[in-house]
Amino acid sequence: MKFLKTIQKHESEKPSAIEAESPVPGDSVQGGEDRNQPPGLLAMREFRIGVPQNAEAPTKPANGNGTLNPVRGEAVRVTDPFAQPGMPKCREIVVNPALVNPRVVSITHPRSAYCEEYRNLRTQVLHKSKKRKLQAIVVASVGPSEGKSVTALNLSWLFAQTDGVRALIIDSDLRRPSLASYLGIESAVGLSEVLTGGSSLMGSIVRLQPSGLYLLPGGSARSDVAELISGPRFAEILKEARAYFDFIIIDAPPLGIFTDASLLINLADGAMLVIRANHTKYKDVDRILDTLPRERMLGTILNQSEVPLMDESYYKYGFYDRDVTVKA
Repeated sequence: MKFLKTIQKHESEKPSAIEAESPVPGDSVQGGEDRNQPPGLLAMREFRIGVPQNAEAPTKPANGNGTLNPVRGEAVRVTDPFAQPGMPKCREIVVNPALVNPRVVSITHPRSAYCEEYRNLRTQVLHKSKKRKLQAIVVASVGPSEGKSVTALNLSWLFAQTDGVRALIIDSDLRRPSLASYLGIESAVGLSEVLTGGSSLMGSIVRLQPSGLYLLPGGSARSDVAELISGPRFAEILKEARAYFDFIIIDAPPLGIFTDASLLINLADGAMLVIRANHTKYKDVDRILDTLPRERMLGTILNQSEVPLMDESYYKYGFYDRDVTVKA
């Protein structure tokens, strides 16, 4: 009561100061005095609780490429490149498992023991990435038909399903682009057009559902791949992709035939070598490894091994009731 009397006395002494006070933005001024607002000095801006006199209202970022921090009014960069205002929208494609190559087991047989092996590979890469930077990873092989493209697709598809991970796979085997055909989809543009300036990077990337994996297809087949990869344009593309994606899987040409993969490994953070069981010769593997930077090699992947894998029945349990065995 004493506090209210003090305010009323102050109002009677300086009525002009209160009348001259401009209304606070958002206050109702139509139809007389707003009953929802406190009278007198309590309605003045400087008497608002929690608002210092020098506080400034946050303004919208001029470039429109961010959101406002609710506390400081600072622009916060949106991490999803395709969610940012002004960025090109990504074309989405729903992958039909019936059209996908059966060897892409992460899509066609996600509950199989073979898919669990790829999950194990993903786990190992995630563990290694905590100790060293592994954002861009090249998947290569010694020769053709050894399973590098299938391995790259399975690994990247599972990366995209990991919570909080945005993954991109790049088809850089431009002499024989194959990732789109493995997935049973079609794409008119890809890395080939981006390298030659016919398309932008973000305009060529497609998002694959339901995993949310981003794909940069190979595009048009061409023979001057080494010249394009060794130029500055691919390094710029990779640098741009690093700003938006957590993991970038690069499907490279065979190391034993072309020099493209070696150039890609020097630009990436790590590389894996796919070896086909009973097909790849040990002397070829040894020769290739001698030419590669050992600090970037993460390891080798044995593909199409004859070692039997435990299937999902390993996780099924049984119990015995008298003389009858019942399995779940």
